[in-house]
Amino acid sequence: MLKRVFRLSSIFKLISLISFGAMFLCYLAPFFHPETIGILPFFGLLYPVLLGINLALLLIWSLVKSKWAIYTLVVLVLGGKMHFRSLAFSSNQEADTAGMKILTYNVRLFDLFNPSFSTSIEHRNNIFAYIRKTNPDVLCLQEYYRQDKPTNFEVIDSLFAIMGNRNYHERSAHKHSTRQNYGIAMFSKYPIISKGDVMFESQGSGDFNYCIYADIIKNQDTFRVYNVHLQSIRLNTDPNIEAPTDEETMASERIIRNVYAKLRLAYLKRAEQARRVVEHIKTSPYPVIVCGDFNDTPMSYTYNQFNRFLKDAFRHTSNGIGSTYIGRLPAGRIDYMFFDPRLTTSGFNIQKEELSDHRALVCTFSREK
Repeated sequence: MLKRVFRLSSIFKLISLISFGAMFLCYLAPFFHPETIGILPFFGLLYPVLLGINLALLLIWSLVKSKWAIYTLVVLVLGGKMHFRSLAFSSNQEADTAGMKILTYNVRLFDLFNPSFSTSIEHRNNIFAYIRKTNPDVLCLQEYYRQDKPTNFEVIDSLFAIMGNRNYHERSAHKHSTRQNYGIAMFSKYPIISKGDVMFESQGSGDFNYCIYADIIKNQDTFRVYNVHLQSIRLNTDPNIEAPTDEETMASERIIRNVYAKLRLAYLKRAEQARRVVEHIKTSPYPVIVCGDFNDTPMSYTYNQFNRFLKDAFRHTSNGIGSTYIGRLPAGRIDYMFFDPRLTTSGFNIQKEELSDHRALVCTFSREK
């Protein structure tokens, strides 16, 4: 019996040591470029799992009154404020009507490729209804789609009607044979006095990841709004990634290698894209708001590049765990709204309806009084 207890204790101590090491690597992930230590970003991705394991170990060691409970607690405390990147404890106050209300939403092409065309139309119309109900001053869309006229899947005229004008900026890839456009777009109820793009290295090479910006005036205040869609993992674009059969033992290894390669490439591309956006932000003559689909977690190098000098609207204006991705992978919070410290925020909200594989974010931004 004593041998069994000793063996079980040794197993838990080994698990604890491994989880401690993994947690430390997770803490380091946001501060090192993915090219420096290639494995670090994956520990950042596993943060929710690692946190859950360490909390479970803390409970177990506490119940048996072991000093290992103290060791586990020290490891968790060393994470400090980093744990609060995924949690918020601010009040979701009523929106300031004098501020600029922004909605950012990855609409997944308005569900264009649903096998049922009637279902696509229904989902597109539901997204339009949500935007109309939310009534934003500025609308930022990622995975935006429109088809040049004539079309049986109309988008842009409906959005012009919802926003009440044609103040608009788009960056997209055009498919000539079908007159289709895939990219990102920004709509504004207020005047756009200037607009442009932050060019990524991968643009024009089959990747539909972009960054656009617009200088918008409301009530004599000028804001520069960035709409970003950073590098996707695109796991489902590789025909080699498929479920293995019992006979294909090598298939699993190939899948793991392919997934690792895609994740690694995506981390590197996002880091470079984030660098370019940050450099551009620093040249802005106006307070900035950066929103969109960043495709990375709060424990990532990409998130950290923006968090170093901008504020995260979710963390400063909301409460709870702000999961924004509802696709097949449990990615958690990968859509953000960052803002200039000279601004204040109010009325932050995460969409409850599941109309895409992302939830929309809404927040009102005002000049600090």
